[in-house]
Amino acid sequence: MTTVASPPSAPRATPRPKHRVRYIVAIAGCVGAVVAIIVLAVVLSENVVYFRTVSEAVHSRESEGTSRFRLAGGVVHDSIHPVRNGVDFEVTDGRQSVAVHHDGDAPALFKDRAPVVVEGHWASTARNAPFLSDRILIRHGADYEPPKVNTDKAPSS
Repeated sequence: MTTVASPPSAPRATPRPKHRVRYIVAIAGCVGAVVAIIVLAVVLSENVVYFRTVSEAVHSRESEGTSRFRLAGGVVHDSIHPVRNGVDFEVTDGRQSVAVHHDGDAPALFKDRAPVVVEGHWASTARNAPFLSDRILIRHGADYEPPKVNTDKAPSS
């Protein structure tokens, strides 16, 4: 009776030290990329300013709270009243109107019935609380021309 010898077992496949370092670097790179994506998402989401029409903003006033967003509409005719530190006016989208207090100087093109986007937040969630703005954006047409300036040389003194 002859016994057949089994072939010698192959040694266990263990990665060589060079390969182990490659695996560790690859895993660390993937983990770093995931962390970077999460950090960027958090940072970018904090800088997002939502855009609302007047009706949308009034409807979501309670849920919006005092979060920052942009409010779009037209300046209500005869509603502009300069105050010591800015200007008070009303904005409408044709369905709802909102009182706005802007802190700072108004842009040169700011006037009655101008389409505007004001950036800021509600003073409170109360129904009649004004919108507190610190930035006014004015939309103007492509046919805007700067004011005429006298380009003649001024007389020397």
